[in-house]
Amino acid sequence: MKIVFTFRPPRALQAQLSEAFPENEFNYFKSVEEADKLSEAEIVVTFGEDLTEKHIENCPKLKWIMVASAGMEKMPFETIKEKDILVTNARGIHKIPMAEFTIGYMLNHVKRFPELLDFQKEETWNKRLLIGELADKRLLVLGTGAIGTEIARLAKAFRMETVGVNRNGHKNDHFDEINKMDELLMVLPDADFIVSILPSTEETRFLLKEEHFQVMKETAVFINIGRGDLLEESILIDALNSNEIAHAYLDVFLEEPLPAEHPLWSQERLTITPHISSVTSEYLPRAMKIFAHNLQVYKENGSDYENKVDLDKGY
Repeated sequence: MKIVFTFRPPRALQAQLSEAFPENEFNYFKSVEEADKLSEAEIVVTFGEDLTEKHIENCPKLKWIMVASAGMEKMPFETIKEKDILVTNARGIHKIPMAEFTIGYMLNHVKRFPELLDFQKEETWNKRLLIGELADKRLLVLGTGAIGTEIARLAKAFRMETVGVNRNGHKNDHFDEINKMDELLMVLPDADFIVSILPSTEETRFLLKEEHFQVMKETAVFINIGRGDLLEESILIDALNSNEIAHAYLDVFLEEPLPAEHPLWSQERLTITPHISSVTSEYLPRAMKIFAHNLQVYKENGSDYENKVDLDKGY
C-alpha cells in the first residue's frame, strides 16, 4: 500500500509511522508538484490546499485522502464524490491553541496590556489607567464545535457568561445558553465579546452585515479566528469608524497575506495577527496521531474513523 505525503513531517514523526506500520510504503515530498509517485498512491496526506481535480483524476488507485488541517474549502469535492474517495481531516486539534489565543485576546483587551507596554517604553509610571475584568462579561461564540466548546470552557474559569450560536440550537457543554443562527440579531446586543470560529461554507460566507454591528454594544469586542469571508471588511471598518464597537481582533482575512497599504492596517482599534491562532508545536504530532488511528482502521476495513468528512457538506 503506497502512502504519499504532499508535505514532509519532521523525521521523528516519519520514524514513528514507519515503526507502527512497517509493512506500508511512506513517500514524503516537499509539495504536490514534486510528488512524482502521486499517481500511484492509495492514500494521500495533504494540508488540503494543493490537490486539484486533475490530481484526483490522475490517481486511479486513490481511496483515501487525509487532510492534516480542518480547512476544506479548497478541496475538489465534486471529483472526490464521483470517485467515492474517503476523506478525513484533523478537526479538533486546533481547540487548545485557538482557545488559548482567544482568551489572550480578551485578557489583552480588559487588562490593556498594549497601553501598559507603551507606558514602559515611555518610562511613564501611570497607575490611573482603568483596568477591567472578564468576570461577569457575556461571551457570544459563533460556532459551538470543538474549538467553541473549549473557548467556553476556559471562559467559565474566568467567571464569564457563555452563549453559543449554531445551526439548529442544539445544546452543548460549557454554554449557559444556546441559540439558533437565525436568532443572531436577538443575542448580539447583550454580548460583550463576540467570537467567530465559523468555517467557510455557503451558509456562513458574508454572514455578518451592517445590521449586525449596528446592534452590538459600543463597548463590544469582535474577534474572528474562523474564516475571513465571514464579512466584507469594509463593513467592519465602517463599524469601527462609526464607534459601533470598541475593538476588533482579526486573525483571518479575505486575502492572505493581508496586502500592504490595506485600509485594515491603519485602523487604531483593530488588532491584526497573521492567521496564527492555530499554530502550535503540537500541531503535526496531534494530526499524525489521528492519521495513525485512521490508518489502523483502514487496514482492518473498519468504520470507526475519526473526523470522517461529509462530502455533501464539505466538512
